[in-house]
Amino acid sequence: MGKVLGVIPARLGSRRLPRKVLQNILGRPMIEWVYQRARRAACLDGLVVATDSEEIFVCCRDRCIAVEMTSTNHRSGTDRIVEVMHRQRESGEAADIYVNVQGDEPMVSAGQIESLLEPFRASPVTQVSTLKVPIGVEDARDPNNVKVVTDVEGRALYFSRALIPHDRAGLASSPVPYYKHLGLYAYAAGALEQFHRLPPSHLEQIEKLEQLRLLENGIPIVVRETSQDTIGVDAEEDLQKVEEYFCRLGVRSPDD
Repeated sequence: MGKVLGVIPARLGSRRLPRKVLQNILGRPMIEWVYQRARRAACLDGLVVATDSEEIFVCCRDRCIAVEMTSTNHRSGTDRIVEVMHRQRESGEAADIYVNVQGDEPMVSAGQIESLLEPFRASPVTQVSTLKVPIGVEDARDPNNVKVVTDVEGRALYFSRALIPHDRAGLASSPVPYYKHLGLYAYAAGALEQFHRLPPSHLEQIEKLEQLRLLENGIPIVVRETSQDTIGVDAEEDLQKVEEYFCRLGVRSPDD
């Protein structure tokens, strides 16, 4: 499968929850939870935080978390990962696959990252992979939950904030399956470079979902199912939900 590097893009700016990657969860900054949980994935040959914030950089350095400073001009976390890739190429240390671990996903697990990389083990032509988890209809109606539908081979057909698929006549003979998209990605280095060079696409800008840029340009995304949902932290109440989740499991720190 080649060398695999995990990258955690992290920035301070957030409209709904300012400074969210430094917000505390059970007394530890969220970025520490993400890093320590992701680094348990044996499939990763390395893991680094990529940030444009001096404050995040210092926070990581003080906690012995691998971190790199990147440009303040990037439009997305994916572009931040591309800068890390270009820097590695210049030093002769480039990876073959880059895993995008969102900095606001403190419930990320090693098992999810392992599942994310299964398509690359199964087929050398895999370009991009991501994850989905089954959800009920009420959660599917929430536009904050991005939904995904796939073809019979497990390749993404579309991602949307809308309810998809839509049971127009209400005549489905069995419950309609809905899947929430989890924001973890693995990219072959070439696909990551291609994504970076493409301009933002029409559907991407309408839905505010950058993965649609790949689909609109014919780059397939393999979607693997996981049984473990996560709570992406976008608001104050999400922090409380994450703390409650860890407390139910008896987890008190990222090291547990």
